[in-house]
Amino acid sequence: MEKQGPRKRGMDDIGSYIKSRCLGGTIVRDVLAGKRAEVWTIPPEAKVFYALELMQQKNVGALVVVDGGKVVGVFSERDYARKIVLFEKSSRDTRVEEVMSSPVQIVSSGDSVAECMSLMTAGRVRHFPVCDRERLVGIVSIGDLAKSFITSQQHLIGEHEKYIQGG
Repeated sequence: MEKQGPRKRGMDDIGSYIKSRCLGGTIVRDVLAGKRAEVWTIPPEAKVFYALELMQQKNVGALVVVDGGKVVGVFSERDYARKIVLFEKSSRDTRVEEVMSSPVQIVSSGDSVAECMSLMTAGRVRHFPVCDRERLVGIVSIGDLAKSFITSQQHLIGEHEKYIQGG
């Protein structure tokens, strides 16, 4: 049998690579525990201008769009830039539902960070609402997941250093 070199990884493999090599058992619940508890929502009929004001007041980059208690989309700064500014629409006249990202991928607090990172990469999205038993419990961004990844890596490096030093 010939010895083969290491297999090259494509972007589609990043989730499985991260899961097997880096994040272990880190789940979305762990990420939410390190964030503010509030999840800011907006109804789909609200004007984009109001959504922008709320995002600025709360210092967040995205709002979960909720209609009748059900998550129907996400409105983000990215949606504003790509769907309002670029097309010279009026944020005072445009409703959130016209430009929100929908349908939206929803994850649960028990889902792995690695799987969420993989889904975000594959779907080219930056925010996932988190629902447990159809109840909105949080929102995670690619930044939240990256922070979790870095923290996990720092912990792993520390453990390796202790092992190498005989501790």
